[in-house]
Amino acid sequence: MKKDVAVPALGFLGMIRWAWTQLTSMRTALFLLLLLAVAAVPGSLFPQRSINPEDVTTYLANKPTLGEWLDRFQLFDVYSSVWFSAIYLLLFISLIGCILPRVKKHAKALRTPPPRTPSRLNRLPEYGTIEIQSAEKSGLSDVNIVQQVTKLLKKRGYRSEARTKGSNPSVGAERGYTREIGNLLFHISLVGLLASVGIGGAFGYSGQRALVEGETFVNSLVSYDSFTPGNLFKDDSLDPYSVKLDKFNITFDRESTTHFGQPIDFTAEVETRRGPDAEPVKELLRVNHPLRIDGADVYLVGNGYAPVVTVRDGKGDIAFSGPVISVPQDGMYTSLMVIKVPDATPDQLAFQGFLLPTAMTDETGFAISGDPNAINPQLQLNSFYGDLGLDDGNPQNVYVLETDQLKELNSRNLDAGGIVLSAGQTYDLPDGKGSISFDGLKRFIGVDVAYDPSKKPVAIFAALALLGLTISLFTPRRRVWVKVKTTVDDSGREERIIEYGLLARGEDHRLDSEAKELRKLLEQQWPAVERAGV
Repeated sequence: MKKDVAVPALGFLGMIRWAWTQLTSMRTALFLLLLLAVAAVPGSLFPQRSINPEDVTTYLANKPTLGEWLDRFQLFDVYSSVWFSAIYLLLFISLIGCILPRVKKHAKALRTPPPRTPSRLNRLPEYGTIEIQSAEKSGLSDVNIVQQVTKLLKKRGYRSEARTKGSNPSVGAERGYTREIGNLLFHISLVGLLASVGIGGAFGYSGQRALVEGETFVNSLVSYDSFTPGNLFKDDSLDPYSVKLDKFNITFDRESTTHFGQPIDFTAEVETRRGPDAEPVKELLRVNHPLRIDGADVYLVGNGYAPVVTVRDGKGDIAFSGPVISVPQDGMYTSLMVIKVPDATPDQLAFQGFLLPTAMTDETGFAISGDPNAINPQLQLNSFYGDLGLDDGNPQNVYVLETDQLKELNSRNLDAGGIVLSAGQTYDLPDGKGSISFDGLKRFIGVDVAYDPSKKPVAIFAALALLGLTISLFTPRRRVWVKVKTTVDDSGREERIIEYGLLARGEDHRLDSEAKELRKLLEQQWPAVERAGV
């Protein structure tokens, strides 16, 4: 008859201890690392608000039901989501919990002497003997030889200990402790990488700005077209520098028949100031050659044309004047442009259409741009009047015109037709609504400003992780024992023998060569005795 076994209750502290043991195991750390990689996949499948909020808005508009559920699970904010942060923090804690006991254990191992000398060295994978001269002939005792072997092994990087007590003195030696140091360095560097990335995400920022020739960008929040701060970013952490675009140059391919007209070089001539009282410095901004100002990188990420336009309202007053950024649509820089004039009276005005850098007509009579250079710039616009919807406080995309509340003034479908303007021309709008003038043409560039305080720490920890991994993979762990003993053979002749054995901890294909090298060094120090007739 079986008796019931009373199993003691684990208790609250026992449960905490068990959970901590499971979390800090290497198996859990590897699982969390794999889970973090899997959790990052949705960030490449779905648009992210931190990178392109317009795409997220479009996705939600096109797929409202699916988009709502995806948004509930934070799949549009993967890298700042609760579940991704939880995996990240658990991995961080797990790695630290794995490392600390191993550091303690290895520190103890460094203070522990090499293992005791085996009684039978001939059972080791690599074993050999060398017969040397007796103590009377050589003048060296067994203890002297053991002490010299200890020094010899230390020169080869072994941690050696001479054991001179007993009838057969010996040496115990071990090398390869740096293998575990490299392993620990690798894991500590992983923790450093995780911490650095977290700090960069918390205190860094990125922003975008379109800059027209002659304009100055000042590093302040109001100067950015879009801005993405870190979770712990503060407004006063922005360094007061400025960048002025003097001129933007594009070199187009004019020789190749297959790539004719394609841009081959972009150069922005800028003037920078590192502070309010700093002297201006002339610099060049190129693709993949960012400006580095006070820890921030200013990248050249786009360019195009900005027609200079003046709009007068029905009273003849200037309601808008200045460059209008147009968005290139093809390789010929056919550019979409939108002009919103909320200050016009008696009705708000708007214009939508294209800039053609080199206007010409194709065989169907349709206006196109024949060259990306501004040889014959022309504006082809439709005009509207009515309520632009800017007074209700809802943000709008400056490059998109909502025409639901507007009425057409000019278009191909109306008797007035569309607006066609060359540089220097003015067009009077129908019904006395005002006029629009094409005053000139400038270029603009798109810049991306990124500040990441984790760049240097990430580079340092990545290099340390690579160094640690290299040390861990290519450092062998070996043990060597050497004995000196004197025996008498069957004929009564006294023999003095150096006996050595080597053992590898793990796979070591070079243990055989190490044994040969050790024998060579021993024979150089104490030449082997050659027997007659052998």
